[in-house]
Amino acid sequence: MLRINDFKPAFLALAIGVGLIAQCGKLQAAQTEELIVAGGCFWCVESDFESVPGVIEVVSGYTGGTTKNPTYKQIGKGGTGHYEAVEITFNPAQVSREALLQMFFRSVDPTDAGGQFCDRGESYRTAVFVSRPPEKALAEKVKAEAQSALGQKIVTPILDANRFYEAEAYHQDYYKGSKIVLTRFGPIKQSKAYKRYRDACGRDQRVKALWGDAAPFANK
Repeated sequence: MLRINDFKPAFLALAIGVGLIAQCGKLQAAQTEELIVAGGCFWCVESDFESVPGVIEVVSGYTGGTTKNPTYKQIGKGGTGHYEAVEITFNPAQVSREALLQMFFRSVDPTDAGGQFCDRGESYRTAVFVSRPPEKALAEKVKAEAQSALGQKIVTPILDANRFYEAEAYHQDYYKGSKIVLTRFGPIKQSKAYKRYRDACGRDQRVKALWGDAAPFANK
């Protein structure tokens, strides 16, 4: 007859296994951080930063405004105060917050207070969002260094973070989508439509003119 003691080693092994899995999950969570920035069209910012080693995920969304659960249509009309932004989840052991901020300032036109490139209006302004005093101090430091390197006044504000709303599903990973979409160029694959939009908007041309070889994405 089986006794309860016969099961103890199995129960102990199972408990240890579950504990290790939970501990690994907590460790993995502790090894990631988030950075929220606004750099004009969030498709472009998402595309840029998902190519950076150490970046785990980039999510397009809205932040900085007052309207709850905003939609893309509401943002586009203006008046909500929201920016098109991205939330970058990264492993600080592989890429630092400072390095990401340096890349950010050199991937936009931080001298433009009215939008970015062909996209105009409040939702396309640039900004860096911070949650704690050390994050703010770091962002201000990187901004000052970028301004010195550029030799022009940078108008990108450093703002206190508030709620980040994830954008509609069709905006996520738009730059590499395979759906056929109707554009002014006719019906074409989503990824191709994105590339044509980016080229027509002059994003990379302007960034390269500003930053030259220091532009991390315009020269790829």
